[in-house]
Amino acid sequence: MHQKKSTVLVIEDEPPIRKVLNISLDSAGYKVIECDNGREGMRLAASVHPELILLDLGLPDIDGKEVIAGVREWSQVPIVICSVRNTDEEIIRALSAGADDYVTKPFNPDVLLARILANLRKAATHEAGEPVLTNGSIRMDLVRHEVFIKGEKSVFTPKEYELLRYFLVNRGKMLTHKQILKEVWGAAHTEDMQYLRVYVRQLREKIESDPAAPRYIVTEPGIGYRMESVIEPVAG
Repeated sequence: MHQKKSTVLVIEDEPPIRKVLNISLDSAGYKVIECDNGREGMRLAASVHPELILLDLGLPDIDGKEVIAGVREWSQVPIVICSVRNTDEEIIRALSAGADDYVTKPFNPDVLLARILANLRKAATHEAGEPVLTNGSIRMDLVRHEVFIKGEKSVFTPKEYELLRYFLVNRGKMLTHKQILKEVWGAAHTEDMQYLRVYVRQLREKIESDPAAPRYIVTEPGIGYRMESVIEPVAG
């Protein structure tokens, strides 16, 4: 199964440019969500939770800087501007509003992809302290959205991936059922205990040598779960 990388939300009102961006991003392995106006872009940012937003400033309904301000009220998702506006004043205003990077049109697709990757790597490092999380035989690349178990690439569903990432980031901490459900599934799912148990069982099947006697994700009876720090023995 082919695994997509990070989700990129493209907010761009010109169809030809959206098509070029879609082709470039898809060929690089990114999942692309797109729209042609600012208000819809803000709604998608809140519902889809992309890893990065690629934003035009000259939108038909509101200025792109209003989109930046709206998103920044609740999220620090990387925002890369892709705009025909190329004056120093305009660039400074966008960056001051909260944008992370600025690429002017016409753009070189390879340069744009490099900027996107750099901003994703910076965001992953900021969130977890490093772009790659490891524990025992588990290695998770937060930029490429890939997981390796004992050196072999393993396929995880998006929700399994998010749950494993949450456990790895909070390794050693006792996490309550409600805490995990809220952070991974959202506030509307804090009572879905059976749902969580199913996903934990699926994770154990993929990361544990013996799922019936887990070493990584241990159960805190009546409370929740904790990911233990595991040291794999060195082969002699």
